[in-house]
Amino acid sequence: MTAPQGVKYSRVLLKLSGEALAGSQGFGIDPPVVDRITDEVKAVHEMGVALGLVIGGGNIVRGASASAQGMDRVSADYMGMLATIINALAIQDLLEKKGVDTRVMTAIRMDELAEPYIRRRALRHLEKGRVVIFAGGTGNPYFSTDTAAALRAIEMEAQVVIKATKVAGVYTADPVKDPSAEFLPAITFQEVVTRELAVMDGPAVSLCKENGLPIIVLDLDRKGSVAAAIRGEPVGTLVS
Repeated sequence: MTAPQGVKYSRVLLKLSGEALAGSQGFGIDPPVVDRITDEVKAVHEMGVALGLVIGGGNIVRGASASAQGMDRVSADYMGMLATIINALAIQDLLEKKGVDTRVMTAIRMDELAEPYIRRRALRHLEKGRVVIFAGGTGNPYFSTDTAAALRAIEMEAQVVIKATKVAGVYTADPVKDPSAEFLPAITFQEVVTRELAVMDGPAVSLCKENGLPIIVLDLDRKGSVAAAIRGEPVGTLVS
């Protein structure tokens, strides 16, 4: 796969948390935040990079949290999957208003809203220069959107998973709770497991490790950070 000029990764899976869409309000979808996120996505798209997105649903409902409060886990997880579809449609709407050709593909059939996820069709969309938003998680309860991101990245033959968060990368501890936490610019998959570092959940890390798929964890609030990582600049934490 030949990368566009000045680009290290020509096919990328970008993982966004649902919470990122809520901004400072903490719940729901904050239009100015989505506007800024879609600007970042558009900038990457204009670099000639084939781009897939996976978005969480924690700004609306998080299955594991609802389950912990007494709801049936399977039902709670399906609610979480529906939340990711709401977020995907919001991102799609703004991207297309900015002239970016986009497709939403869902792991749960919702034919009136989006295409069902079919791997060959998704690959064709990427080849045609469309941004593909993978919604509905894996379509199965008990699997997070982190795992969905790793799975779709492997299926789409992506060269890297970029996990956009609210911190600069991976630390030895939670930097919000522990001011002495040390920033780690690069780390191995094995260290992530043995040190129990918060990168992605266990199944997602295992999938990436088994398939030699690097993960970059970076701060979405830093303007241009995603594009910089795709160019190969030292942004965030590289897990490989």
